Amino acid sequence: MSFTADRLLLFGATGDLSRRMLLPSLCALDADGLVDPKLQILGTARSDLDDAGFRNMARDALEHYLPENRKGGIATFLNRLHYQPLDATTLEGFDALAAKLGTPERGLAIFLSTAPSLFGPTIEGLRHGGLTGNNVRIGLEKPLGTDLDSSCRINDAVASAFPEKRIFRIDHYLGKETVQNLLALRFANMLFEPIWNAAYIDHVQITVAETVGLESRIDFYDGAGALRDMVQNHMLQLLALVAMEPPVNYDPTAVRDEKVKVLRALRAVTAGETVTGQYRAGAVDGGVVPGYDEELGHDSDTETFVAIKAHIDNWRWAGVPFYLRTGKRLPERTTEILIQFRCIPHSIFDRASARLKPNRLLIGIQPEENITLSMMTKLPGLDRDGIALREVPLDIAMPDAFTGVHRRIAYERLMLDLIEGDQTLFVRRDEVEAQWQWIDAIRAGWDKEGLKPKAYSAGTWGPSAAIALTERDGRSWHE
Repeated sequence: MSFTADRLLLFGATGDLSRRMLLPSLCALDADGLVDPKLQILGTARSDLDDAGFRNMARDALEHYLPENRKGGIATFLNRLHYQPLDATTLEGFDALAAKLGTPERGLAIFLSTAPSLFGPTIEGLRHGGLTGNNVRIGLEKPLGTDLDSSCRINDAVASAFPEKRIFRIDHYLGKETVQNLLALRFANMLFEPIWNAAYIDHVQITVAETVGLESRIDFYDGAGALRDMVQNHMLQLLALVAMEPPVNYDPTAVRDEKVKVLRALRAVTAGETVTGQYRAGAVDGGVVPGYDEELGHDSDTETFVAIKAHIDNWRWAGVPFYLRTGKRLPERTTEILIQFRCIPHSIFDRASARLKPNRLLIGIQPEENITLSMMTKLPGLDRDGIALREVPLDIAMPDAFTGVHRRIAYERLMLDLIEGDQTLFVRRDEVEAQWQWIDAIRAGWDKEGLKPKAYSAGTWGPSAAIALTERDGRSWHE
């Protein structure tokens, strides 16, 4: 849709995501002059607040979560905010919500950050309130279901009121600068694309490691686990961007067409190609932390760690394993992609001091955004006993390489794209369903095998079986 919205409606406006990410992102965009001066933002939730109460809550959140150098525009931004309490489970409040919202001059953007059980009733309420017209688009925050069937029910409910071209499914990883840089790295550099295939790449690793435990997500996480929470969305989106074919051009349809081809080419995982774990008491960042069952308050078979050996059955990636791992209470917080190239076919440096290491490309996504390419170079010296080689990183992790003047929150880009109507960094329905099909098959395999999570100590890199997953192929995790 070509319109730029002049009304933004935030469901779940008093929740944790709104306070930590959405309001700070919108305030930062406002301070940089990137949103239309006419944009008005209406928050809604169950909380019984008025405009002043919501602005006070927003001010507290912005003072806490915005960096000091970005707080100058808080007062101006607060003037954009309004609030209308709403119980989304009934239709009664939606007329008042529509009246408070008023009539947009150009269009309305809606951001839905609610429990999955409220998606259906909220869509019905929006339809009842006349808030589903041609000048309305809707953004959906995850989780979009717990399996393919529940995801389809949610998508069917949304599709009953909004066509696909007005649905924006958010995966906040796609708003990160280095994730977007994957496309530039591959398709704007002759250096990489000709060798981005099975002939030159030995394997790929994608790691999303967290040091935290359950935090405030106890109820959600125990019903989801690491596979649904991280692999189904963030990690499969990263895999798709690494593995996709060149799109015809950089537009939403072309980019997402190529991503969904990769997701549909994922081979079904077989026995022995996954490892699951659950953390026990240990030490993280120098402090003693409890085990998962202790945090939860009872025993559970939910996995807090998963490692997968995946394959993409197409011409480009035949025979190249993609190793995925994610977990909680790991030694460090990091999200990274490792592209491990093959060894050169023949070395002219045959002395022991000249042992070669294959090149590798390390793409850091968080906590620091950087790209490092390892190269073999000559060790300085007279070489009386032959040339000695060493591995040297070509590192472009200089300040502001990927952040510009400010280090932007991923939601800044996504909220701006929702307001302006650019779907490129949002997930299409067929992508979501292809992801769920692969994930559901893995879970079905676990149930068939009676697979239970293996214990690992907090502060370690997961169960020893995860190490064996790569070691038996003659490879090692990057740590």
